[in-house]
Amino acid sequence: QVQLVESGGGSVPAGGSLRLSCAASGYDISRFCVGWFRQAPGKERERVAILYTDYTTKYADSVKGRFTISKSDAKNTLYLEMNALTAEDTAMYYCAAAGAGGEWFDRCRFGHWGRGTQVTVSS
Repeated sequence: QVQLVESGGGSVPAGGSLRLSCAASGYDISRFCVGWFRQAPGKERERVAILYTDYTTKYADSVKGRFTISKSDAKNTLYLEMNALTAEDTAMYYCAAAGAGGEWFDRCRFGHWGRGTQVTVSS
């Protein structure tokens, strides 16, 4: 059974930083594309960053230059380093991994999702 468990969320002031982690079990993240998404209250889910198996990345324009997606294949863990946070970054952040039957985002079909971790940025 695939499990994706996010951690690292919290409350920070504007300009602060956070590092999110997503520990995967029952799934080898080295073999598939993985990514981070977020959803703020009343807004649609937004693709934040995707990491492909060739280590290329794709970011939302709103986070380029501030967020970095990375992974440790040895630890089977995905990360999202977030810097220069603003109130607009406040959302629930979800880890996702490729899987059948999922929704397509930028050449990756995300069929596995974590439960999310809340990020709140105060202005």
